[in-house]
Amino acid sequence: MSTLMKALASAKIFLAVLLLMSLGVFVGLMLGTGYNGSEETVSATPITPQAAPVAPLASESLESPFVSVAQKVLPAVVNVDTKRRVSYGGFDLDQGPYGDFFRRLFPQMPDQEVEVPTYGSGFIFDEDGHILTNNHVVRDAEEIVITLHDGTEYYAELVGRDAATDIAVVKIDPEGYIPALTFGDSDAMRVGDWVVAVGNPFHELEGTLTVGVISAKGRSDLRIAGGAPIYQSFIQTDASINYGNSGGPLCNIRGEAIGINSAINPSGQGIGFAIPINLAKKISDQLISNGEVVRGYLGILPQELTDDLAEGMGVEGRNGIIVGSVESGTPAEDSGLEEGDIIVEFNGVEVEDVDQFRMLVADTPVDSRVPIEVLRDGDEKTLTATLARRPQDFASATTGTRQNEDWLGVDVHRVDSDVARELEVREGQGVVIVDVRAGSPAESAGLGRGDIILSVGDAEVDGVREFERALRDAYDESIKESEGRRKAKPIVFLVQRQGRTMFVPIRPPKD
Repeated sequence: MSTLMKALASAKIFLAVLLLMSLGVFVGLMLGTGYNGSEETVSATPITPQAAPVAPLASESLESPFVSVAQKVLPAVVNVDTKRRVSYGGFDLDQGPYGDFFRRLFPQMPDQEVEVPTYGSGFIFDEDGHILTNNHVVRDAEEIVITLHDGTEYYAELVGRDAATDIAVVKIDPEGYIPALTFGDSDAMRVGDWVVAVGNPFHELEGTLTVGVISAKGRSDLRIAGGAPIYQSFIQTDASINYGNSGGPLCNIRGEAIGINSAINPSGQGIGFAIPINLAKKISDQLISNGEVVRGYLGILPQELTDDLAEGMGVEGRNGIIVGSVESGTPAEDSGLEEGDIIVEFNGVEVEDVDQFRMLVADTPVDSRVPIEVLRDGDEKTLTATLARRPQDFASATTGTRQNEDWLGVDVHRVDSDVARELEVREGQGVVIVDVRAGSPAESAGLGRGDIILSVGDAEVDGVREFERALRDAYDESIKESEGRRKAKPIVFLVQRQGRTMFVPIRPPKD
């Protein structure tokens, strides 16, 4: 076969293959567009991208999830109105060396007390009519009136109050059924969880509900409006809390109480604090059962183990607290604890910081024998302490029980070497005031932090125990000598301030 014939044969084969391929592509296109042999069905369906499904922003009813919380919580929230008597004016014509002078100069000024109303919130937590609120809401109250959500009013009885945690329980005798809140678990709440605060801000906006989240937990060492309780582990929230909200519930999304709205920070914006309900439940159980709170007592001044202190003491990488001082005649002294010891474990629980340690000691039953693991000069030691009852506690079932140091409204510490050096005073003489509670007789008399109390009445003071004993004795004597009189006899304190001494008369309250 010639070369030309071979080329023509190859071209025919190539064209045949090309034709078959074209036919295959055409059939494929027809099938892909739905061609079934009928002109009516020949159409091209455009392909468009499919949008991702969008989750609904709300339920079909567009109802807020907080509506059901409000319906559950609001009926159990109450108004707490109290009345207490306070001295009128800035001085008393009967007391002090200038009493006669003031009486001659202002003979028209009355020597009297005035009745001052205070307002707050609370919430019912059982069908017996027990109500949780703040201690500072009902402190020194001569009359407590509870107003329910439906406007019904009751006179309330003070079951007990605890200044150390700012918790109080009052009780009404309801007629028939009353709504009550259930307790949630404050330990299970997390930063970022939704919360609802309910109360009566400004005593004018009853039943106000605000929404926010938990912004922090375990807040302590706070100077806050409403007082500064000794035991602090506040829940911090951005749900609006204002004056008058104190005592109302902080609730979770299920409408369970997980805290007691307690205070606001005057220097902050949109920050409020609530007492964890797990702590409040323990306190309320004791108040209902015993009318008071009994706490364990060790007898040391605990100090935080900072990074710098840990490095300087050669105990880096260890948790714990430092024993700043040991009070004489206390379980701490009997156990062999010494200044400078680092407590790393208490009763089998690892110690993390001062606030946690205080709670551990307070929650331990009185007369319990507990092991204490300490580091001393780099060596580990196990000591044993038998806890006593904390002497500073005041949780009375009646407003008239004041026979201890709480009526004055101060927290004091012995004048140790550090305090003496800082304040430039003599070590071991007197006690230094470390805190003055708002609205207390001490605050009214002008006492402040850093003042040193040298004597109470005729008794000199050289330690905390002596101060407490002198204060109780002076109170008993004042009440005894004031029988038949409307007011108690003033107690004279010798106080040192910035190197100068002065006498300060303070009249204890008399019920």
